Amino acid sequence: MKDLIQETIKYVKDFFEKDYTGHDFYHTLRVYKLTKKIAEKENCDKEIMYLTALLHDVDDYKLVGKEKVPFKNATEFLKSKNYPEDKIKIICHNISQISFKGKDSIIPDTIEGKIVQDADRLDAIGAIGIARTFAYGGSRGREIYNPYEKYKENMTEEEYYKNKGTSINHFYEKLLKLKDLMNTKTAKDIAKKRHTYIENFLKEFLDEWDGNK
Repeated sequence: MKDLIQETIKYVKDFFEKDYTGHDFYHTLRVYKLTKKIAEKENCDKEIMYLTALLHDVDDYKLVGKEKVPFKNATEFLKSKNYPEDKIKIICHNISQISFKGKDSIIPDTIEGKIVQDADRLDAIGAIGIARTFAYGGSRGREIYNPYEKYKENMTEEEYYKNKGTSINHFYEKLLKLKDLMNTKTAKDIAKKRHTYIENFLKEFLDEWDGNK
């Protein structure tokens, strides 16, 4: 397993070499490391979990668009390593359930999927989550904040994907919701501190915006 994981890390590093959206190689590496931490108290298939974590963004619609063949990049890479077909299907199934999709988001039906979803969501909050939000917003030409543009609640998957709101609105539309959507106790404990950090950031941001500080 060790050799395959190292080969996968190299593949992902090359894949995201010129990504500046916050979904770069280091995001994937942090998610991978967080899965290790969360898995310490969970009974799971580590090989499946690690590969799910490392490959979870290589077919992300935000980065590669909607592909005619679902999970084409993850599948082709694993096949090139002669990885068993049945395990490839499990990994792709896990990946399909991880992303936040507004009110259409789902809880993965495997513990490996739950752990990776938690790790991915943890990297969306806290100090790094704040940095990633503005990196992604800037890469898509979004405003930092517009006080006349209200954030949207309870979006469907389609509405969420089409939404072009401000970076600050994204905190209210997604990031502040994540603490209560964690699956594992370890992730819930980590999320509390990171959630408080973004709450404090938003208060400071809005105070400065209004000229109060």
